[in-house]
Formats: sequence, C-alpha cells, structure tokens
Amino acid sequence: MPAMHAVKIKARPDALYARALFVSFVLVVWILVISARLIHLQTVEYDMMREKARAQQQDALETSPVRGLVLDRQGRNLARSVETESFFAVPSEVEDATAILKLAQIIGADEKRLGARLEEARTANRKFLWIARKLNEDQAAKIHALSLHGIYSLKEPKRYYPNEQLAAHVLGFVGLDENGLAGIEQVYNERIAGDAGKVFVERDAIHRPYNGFEIQAKPGQSVTLTIDQTIQYRTEQALTETVERTRAKSGTAIVLDPHTGEILALANAPTFNPNDARTATAQARVNQALQNIYEPGSTFKIVAYSAAIEKGLAKPSDRIDCQMGAITVAGRVIHDHHPFGTLTLTEALAKSSNVAAIKLGLRVGDEAMYEYLTGYGFGARTGVELPGETAGLVRPVARWQPSSIGSIAMGQEIGVTPLQMAAAFGAIANDGVRVAPHLVREIRAADGAITYRPQNEAHRVISAETAKALRGMLEGVTLNGTAKLAQLEGYTAAGKTGTAQKIDPQTRKYSKTKYIGSFVGFAPVENPAVVIIVVIDEPTGAYHGGDVAAPVFREIAEQILPELNVAPDTEVKPTPELIARQKPATADEYARAQEELQREAVAQAATLPKVSSHRSSGEQTDDGEIVYAMASKRAVLMPDLRGQSVRDAARICAQLGLQLEAHGQGRALRQQPAPGAEVSTGQTARIDFGRSD
Repeated sequence: MPAMHAVKIKARPDALYARALFVSFVLVVWILVISARLIHLQTVEYDMMREKARAQQQDALETSPVRGLVLDRQGRNLARSVETESFFAVPSEVEDATAILKLAQIIGADEKRLGARLEEARTANRKFLWIARKLNEDQAAKIHALSLHGIYSLKEPKRYYPNEQLAAHVLGFVGLDENGLAGIEQVYNERIAGDAGKVFVERDAIHRPYNGFEIQAKPGQSVTLTIDQTIQYRTEQALTETVERTRAKSGTAIVLDPHTGEILALANAPTFNPNDARTATAQARVNQALQNIYEPGSTFKIVAYSAAIEKGLAKPSDRIDCQMGAITVAGRVIHDHHPFGTLTLTEALAKSSNVAAIKLGLRVGDEAMYEYLTGYGFGARTGVELPGETAGLVRPVARWQPSSIGSIAMGQEIGVTPLQMAAAFGAIANDGVRVAPHLVREIRAADGAITYRPQNEAHRVISAETAKALRGMLEGVTLNGTAKLAQLEGYTAAGKTGTAQKIDPQTRKYSKTKYIGSFVGFAPVENPAVVIIVVIDEPTGAYHGGDVAAPVFREIAEQILPELNVAPDTEVKPTPELIARQKPATADEYARAQEELQREAVAQAATLPKVSSHRSSGEQTDDGEIVYAMASKRAVLMPDLRGQSVRDAARICAQLGLQLEAHGQGRALRQQPAPGAEVSTGQTARIDFGRSD
C-alpha cells in the first residue's frame, strides 16, 4: 500500500494582505478617533472639563467686598463696614446631632429646620451650606467654643450706620448680600460695592480638605455727601418734636444752599434705623421729601407774583383791590380767609390774599403762568441722587379748565414735592437762578483718586431785580403777615406759609379736617445762606403753616446759621416774648437772661411816668410799678423806636404783636403810641420815618 503523505496548503498572499490591511485600518481609525476626542477635550471642552474637575476637587465661597464709606461734607462717617464672622457647614462632615442643637440655640434658629436643611444638603451632595452670616463677636466666640466638626467660618463685612436713624432716607440700607436697597446705597451701589472675593478649599478623593487660599475682595469707592451731620441732626430733632407734639401723620424738612444747590439736611418723620431696616414699617421707609405729592397752597403764590413783576404787569408798591375777600373765576367763587379791601402787593402777599394772587394770575395768563411754573422746576424731577423721586403733577395748558388759572395761582390743581418747592425758593434766594439740588459732592476710589464730581445744572428763572423785590416782599410775611413765628433772633428772615386742604379719597372733595401746613423761607434776607422748607402732614389741633411749620423753620435756622458761620445781620432788643421762646443751654443762662431783661425794664421804667398795670391774674400791683407783659395777658409797654430803621422797627413791633403802619423812609422820627404807653397785642403803631437834618 503506498505511503500516505500530508499535503500542506499555503495561504494565498492576497488574503494575508487583506487581513493585515483591515487590522491596520481599524487601528488607524481607533487612533484617529482617540486623537480627535483628545483634541476635542483639550480644545472645545477644555474649559468645561477643567471646571468640572475643579468642582470635584475644590469648593469656592464668594466673600462680600468691603463697601466704600459714605461721609458727610466734613468727612465724618455716616456709613461704614465692620468685620463680622459667618459660619458654613460641609454637610457630609457634620454628624453630631447634639452639636446642631447647641448651634441652633446660639444663632436663634429652629433645631429641626436646621437639621432638615443639613440632611437635604447631604442628600443632594452639596459641598457647603450657610449656617449663619455676619454674627457679632459674642455669638461667634460661642460657636468657636463648641469646636464642631464640619463647621467652618470666614470673615465678612457688615454695613453699619453709626448714627442709627440719622439721615436714614438719604443713606438707605443694604440687604444681607450687601447690595444697596435704598437711598445713596442703592443709586451708587456699583461704585460703593467693590468686587467680591473668593475662598477656595481643595479636597482629596474622599473629600478631605488639604489646602486652601483666598482671593481678596476689592474695596468699594467712598461717597462724600453734601449733608452736614450736625445740621442734619438739628433738623431731624426739630421736625420729630413737632410731628410728635402735633400728632401729625408725617413731616419733612429740607435745608438747601441756594447758591450751590447742595442739600445740607433732608429729614423725614417718621424715620427708621437702617441697621435694622427689615423691622421698619413701609411708611417709615418712604422718602416723603421726594415722593409726597401735595398741593402747596399759598407757598405757590410766588409763581404768580414773580411772573407779574417780571413781565412788568405789577410792582410791589402797586395797590390791588382784594374785593373784601371774594372773586369769581369762570363761574367759580373763590374766597379769602379774611375779607381784605385795597392792599399793596407786598401787603397782599404778607396777608396771603387768594384774591390778589388770582388777579395777578389772570394778568399773566395761562401760557405765561405755565412757562414760569415749569421754569421753577415744577412738573419735572429735580434729578437728586436718590431713588423713587416723582415729577409731581402739572397738567399741560391744553388740559386746563377755564377756572384753572385761579386755582393754580393760589396753589391748587397742582402737585409738588417738598424738594421741588425748596428749589423754587432757592431761585428767589439766588438772585433768580435756580440751581438743581444735589446730595453728592464727590466720589473717591480706595486710593483716594477722585472718580466723580457732579456738574450741576443751573438756569435763570427771573431777573435779579425781580428776585430782590420778592425777597423784600417775603420778608414782610414774617414781619407783618402770616409767618411772625418764623422771625429769627439776630437774623433777618423771609418766606411764605401754606395751608392746604387735602383731598378726601372717599368723596374726592377737599377735606374739612385734613390739612398740610407748610413754610418755606430763607435767611438772611439780603444774602441768603440757607433755604428751609418744613411740611407737616395732617397735624391735629393747630394746622396753619404759620402755626405748625414756621416755628420749626425758626428753630432750625437759629441753630444752624451760627454753625455755618453766618454773621447776624440785625440787632433785636430782647422782649419778654423773645425770652419766653428762647432755649438757653442751662438754667443759669436762662436766669441771667431774665435778670438782664429785668434790669433793662427797670432802667426804662425810671425814665417814664408810672402807670398802673395788672398781673396776669387781674390783680393790681401794690406799688404801682410798671410791669412788662405777662404771657397770658399779652400787654406790653411801647418801646422807644425813634432812630430805628424801618426794618428794625417792623421787627420789634412784630415781636411785640403790634401792627405797624409805616410812613416814609429812613429812620423813625415820630411814633404813636408814645414810648412807655401801655399797648396790647394787635394794636396798630403809627411811625413816621424820614431824615433828621
């Protein structure tokens, strides 16, 4: 049998080549895919992947920057930031339930709620959870004493207002995240806030911290205001006392430099503490100076008077028939508060005659009246650096009724804000030029470099001659008119009272019980240093502007004019009425003032014939000596006014409660009643003035 041989079959070269080619192709494709993916990861998804890795390895907490200072015009702190401690937890590390109870007690939190928050964060695999922020030193020390595992702390600034309520509506306040929510803090938040910092904590694979670092926050810029801390305090004090005494709904007072437009004080009552703004009522947080729209009443009469004088339609000495207190405009009868006959324009303004103002408004006409009232700034925002300012209510002429000119001339059918009214009187005080009111003097960076200074808008409303004439007329309001309680000791003063009825929201008619009493004035008259407006909303009892607002003007002005180094421009002889309303610093000073007055009274009595006088109880004195006016009886001895100027004689008569009938110019030559005669409040004193050759 033939031998069997195995047959070996060799593979074909083309099959081997194809197999190798396929394997190579797969390898190349695989390499290309991997390379493409790597390139994609290193380019397109690089940032995302880096952040993902960082999120797994690193925790980051944003820290609040130190807000810039807010300073008054003298560089005194009104708002600053103080260092506090905030605490956060790493939920996965917190295991001690007893510690959570102690922690909750320290920070005043609910234990169950805090435990639930931690459990929720642990379930969601969150890296950190805020426990308590911006704690005081005592609370922070107690938490540190617990040495809790998983609880960490960091330093954070907290906004602090060292003067508490002072200038609260100007400064505003911030939230927990240090963002401004009102006032200057809100308007300039981006500049004041600065740039936030960050705290980074790096962790290993099992989330144990092994390293950390911090990027420091960049401090904010500091704002210097036009507000003067002392003047602000005096203004708030006088306003708050009056609002409380009259049980008024609210009140506003503003002190303005008419030459620069700088607001030296802006006060509202009620107010609030910006350190604890969350507990304040909504009404307390409203900035009435910018948001309270009210009918100004008689303070608005300056528009009609100034327009008539500026257009050459009237002069202060012109006489005008007030028609015994009634006038009909387009079928509507409008009355005065008292029947007046023929008066000069100066007297009509002093006595606040509606009829006179309406007659002047009719002379001026609708179009010109609208031109002047808008020129004074009514119907437009002043642009002051505070949020929420309203433009007021001014209708275009096309929407006026036939009787509107009469209403507007006496301050009705128009809505203004206290700041608008203060700026309008500022134009009269500043020789006819209205300067836009503002609160910011400058802003500086942390290195002291000035980054902002306002450019203040100014425009002429009336001529300097008209403004001077109005200042003289408005002085008559304080001397012989409705604002005698606005007279100042040592300074001349001028202004206008306003008593406006409020609209009853239910009947849409003027209320018979709700009023706004106001006074706007300036001092000294010849070169006014300040304009002061006081608005008292819904006072109880006395409600006329001359009774409730003018005394606040006087109290503020008498305190701040010396503070501003304004020299007295008149000498006023002390009177019992003046002494009665003075507020000496001590009882000894008061006693000395009374002794001095008594010595002057005795010296004057020695030169005059004795007259009988009665005490306030009605009993006659035993020795028949002259007795100066008792407050309750309001009887006084006529002083010797010979040689006095018209202005000083008018001021002394006004302080004694006498009506002055002046004739001529120059110095007092003759007077009736004679010096030393007993006169009573309301009596008329006739004085002839002239030159003594």
